[in-house]
Amino acid sequence: MPRLTKIYTKKGDEGQTSLGGGQRVPKDHLRVTAYGTVDELNSQIGVALAFGLDAQLATVLAEIQNELFDLGSDLAFVEEDKAIYKLPQIEARHIERLEDMIDEMTAALGPLENFILPGGSPGAAQLHVARTVCRRAERDVAALAREETVGANVLAYLNRLSDALFVMARYENFMKGVAEPLWQPGA
Repeated sequence: MPRLTKIYTKKGDEGQTSLGGGQRVPKDHLRVTAYGTVDELNSQIGVALAFGLDAQLATVLAEIQNELFDLGSDLAFVEEDKAIYKLPQIEARHIERLEDMIDEMTAALGPLENFILPGGSPGAAQLHVARTVCRRAERDVAALAREETVGANVLAYLNRLSDALFVMARYENFMKGVAEPLWQPGA
């Protein structure tokens, strides 16, 4: 477990930062952008949890927050360093768990019969914000993956997580008895 004795180091004052393995890169490096967006996503989920979500969602999202920390550390290390540091990785089982949860919640909700707008209850609205940040994280990782190798399951996990966050937002509205705002084309 890392022990932080001092929060500031002054090493980033010139626009550079260190990856997990110690390599210095610009703060706008694709890898830093990718794990930074994953960190932002994790924070957005924390805000959603602060709204007092349904207990089932709160339990699952706490697990997802830990997985996102693992995913962020995966992105913070170049592939060659991962074997040295023995980092936790996103695995197929994490993706399968998200798929099972999506299927379970969708069965409770019934089919989606119209496009919905982000909103409803405060928690659901915040889950929609998290969903859009997750999509951005996916785009950032896709850009990185065109330049460098990333963990084998990272992109699929983020893709499935954004779907899961959409379903969770719908589920939160359902559990709170709040109607989903429907898209009114041409309104």
